[in-house]
Amino acid sequence: MNEQNNTIASVCVYCASSTKIPEVYFDAAKELGRLLGERGLRVINGAGNIGLMRAVSDATLEAGGRVTGVIPRFMVEQDWYHKGLTELIEVETMHERKRRMAELSDAVIALPGGCGTLEELLEIITWKQLGLYLNPIVILNVNHYYDPLLSLFERAIEESFMRPRHAAMWAVADTPEEAVRSLYAQPRWDASFRKIAAI
Repeated sequence: MNEQNNTIASVCVYCASSTKIPEVYFDAAKELGRLLGERGLRVINGAGNIGLMRAVSDATLEAGGRVTGVIPRFMVEQDWYHKGLTELIEVETMHERKRRMAELSDAVIALPGGCGTLEELLEIITWKQLGLYLNPIVILNVNHYYDPLLSLFERAIEESFMRPRHAAMWAVADTPEEAVRSLYAQPRWDASFRKIAAI
């Protein structure tokens, strides 16, 4: 891994669109958005107008930051998009949405979420394993939400589905402040590590 410090201007935030989740998750989303906005970091997200996605966007904007939302056209037609973002990028498919979000970002933070968030997180980790995404990935483990997934990762390594070195592909943070600090603490992943993707 390259030990140079990361230059980060844009952070992709994966998170839930649910509105019925406990308030602790909304508090974390608002705090994360505020911290990113105050630091002048552009937020990249899925442009949703509800749930944690909206909470992150609103807090970032209120703190003077910028938010770029990427959303498939069918979601725009359903009026599922946030109308107050700095920039809205319409794409055709969910696959294109995820690709564009990754291309635009210098790092990823995953707040708690459901199937969509888990899929995004696991895909970006897979891309990193294959040397396709080299930037920091932080799992924001609010309220120990990700403990079962982290335990599964440990088991995957113990049973040789992954190599021990692969555990360095992500960092885990308990608070938004720790998550933002972790963006700069991770060394850049070396694309040549793709040769160890196969076990």
